[in-house]
Amino acid sequence: MKLGTSYSRCIRDIVDGVVNIDDVMVIVSRTDFDPENDSHWSQIWEGYAGNSPLGMWSHPEWNNYQGREQEFRELSIKLKKAGKLHQPRQFGAYPQRMPEYWYDLVLTADTLANNPAAKKAFENYKLIAGLAK
Repeated sequence: MKLGTSYSRCIRDIVDGVVNIDDVMVIVSRTDFDPENDSHWSQIWEGYAGNSPLGMWSHPEWNNYQGREQEFRELSIKLKKAGKLHQPRQFGAYPQRMPEYWYDLVLTADTLANNPAAKKAFENYKLIAGLAK
């Protein structure tokens, strides 16, 4: 399983086939938007595709993907509906941008046996992941 810490870079990796969406446990994003909201989405696309009229986005991660906006949006909506997109800014937290953005999560049998909360969370994740396919 993978934990992502950058919405723009993680989405790009999934689109590029570097990471399989089924291997993603969650992406903890610095964003605060709803991909199903047209206004929110247009701001995200303009910024990450390098089209921001104000030039305020210092990391236009998607500037080589013109013509693929719908693919990025559909993937974002799919992640949101599957509960795989967590946005701490919606809850008042402001995480820092990290140079590494994918972390491999390994839940060993010992970890699960010795940590009932981790075991329950992992079982819930598998249930939700199965329903979201």
